[in-house]
Amino acid sequence: MKKLMMIALFLMGTALTINAQEQNKEKKTIEIPQWIKNIKFSGYGMLQYQAMDPYKKGVDENGNAILEKNSSNSFKLRLARFILDGKIGDFDWRAQIQGTNATGPGQPTVQLVDLYAEWRKYPEFKIRAGQFKRCFTYENPTHPITQGWRGYADVINKLSAFGDRTGEKSSGGRDIGIQFSGDLFPNANGRRLFHYQVGIYNGEGVNESDKDNRKDIIGGFWVMPIKGLRIGAFGWTGSRGNMLDPLTGQTRSVEKNRYAISAEYSVDEYMFRAEYIHSQGWGAASPGNNVREISYANGDKADGWYVFGIVPIIKGKLHAKARYQTYRNRKEWATSVNQLECGLNYFFTKNLELHLEYSRVNDRSIEIANDKKHNYNLVDMELDFRF
Repeated sequence: MKKLMMIALFLMGTALTINAQEQNKEKKTIEIPQWIKNIKFSGYGMLQYQAMDPYKKGVDENGNAILEKNSSNSFKLRLARFILDGKIGDFDWRAQIQGTNATGPGQPTVQLVDLYAEWRKYPEFKIRAGQFKRCFTYENPTHPITQGWRGYADVINKLSAFGDRTGEKSSGGRDIGIQFSGDLFPNANGRRLFHYQVGIYNGEGVNESDKDNRKDIIGGFWVMPIKGLRIGAFGWTGSRGNMLDPLTGQTRSVEKNRYAISAEYSVDEYMFRAEYIHSQGWGAASPGNNVREISYANGDKADGWYVFGIVPIIKGKLHAKARYQTYRNRKEWATSVNQLECGLNYFFTKNLELHLEYSRVNDRSIEIANDKKHNYNLVDMELDFRF
């Protein structure tokens, strides 16, 4: 009896061993698809401290710009983004979610900002579809950390669909549509001398359908005669639909006719850039807050420009920077906001940076009663990291 039990246990153990080996073989034959292997997760965060003194810009109960005679300082969570990048055959794709301290009508603190796929088989002709950066200006598509300042220039914010002049909710320069682009004419070293891009968009910003069935068309090009230098121009024609006309009480579309002239030199940690943008078309009373009422008081023309330089003091470690910028809400000097800025960027590592900046602001559009003082100071400090 004991022998029979031992034989039975031996046979049972052998069967279990064979079964486990077969299962292991089956597991080893499972292959992970290449497109899953190509997925990359990344992201970044931007922590901010900002102080203004002695005045803080505000708005009274009638919507008029005023100044309050008090200082302000605050820690802020400027931005956090989580990104998935991948590749399927000749297509690259991206999905990006953003969290920000910006709040207001139509501005959730967490939202989808990028979701697109791009066919990239040939450098001469690429197609991108989905939600992504509009192809307008050099600064718009620049990474907010690489951009190197406390924020994008005012003219970029107002006329390149960040907190757009038309009242469109803060969209980070993005829209839903399709874009064609490419790089042509390689030289003997393989560096391509000409870039073009054309996009067709809803014209309403992130996560919004077209409100008037009219599409925004944006195009641009630049030439690169020498390494690091590019000189370009951009054009934009379109509209924002469903805007309330206070004179008639009815809704209509507001035109967006814009152009930009741009130049940049960037090589060996030296970067210099200048851009001018002009806009024709009525704006809203409050830019960037999903406002849909036309403000005729803001006029139908606006423009602005900026110029900056960032140079290494200690390569790979410490950079000095200076920027001058102007934005004119009615293309008049009486509405201009002028800023002179300087600062330092310190790199603990390539993925951890500290930015320090001082700004002298001259805002001619605001005053308190008979106080004609338009100037105030601003200090900004940021800790930015990537992962």
